[in-house]
Amino acid sequence: MKLTATIQVSVDGVMQGNGGPDRAGGFERGGWARPLFDSEAMAFVDQVYQRADAFLFGRRTYELFAGYWGVREDLENPIVGALNTKPKYVASSTLTDPKWSENDRTLR
Repeated sequence: MKLTATIQVSVDGVMQGNGGPDRAGGFERGGWARPLFDSEAMAFVDQVYQRADAFLFGRRTYELFAGYWGVREDLENPIVGALNTKPKYVASSTLTDPKWSENDRTLR
């Protein structure tokens, strides 16, 4: 298994939450990237999620994703399907019992 990291950063260095400002944890520029996606960018993101064997998150991202992606049932969506069927690992010393899926594990 190989580790693939993804990050979205603007040309001027903005690197904040991808979710909308209301879900970005107080980052004033949260959600900047998604409105700029075209069909080619979205196809690339879908492929990244589909080819993953598992996902590695920090606690905060895990909890944000679980609250948004984890409650969706449209598994035909490439991102929803991948996130809700593949194992997730959480790097955290404070999260002891991840609740999103029975396959999820905490790494200390």
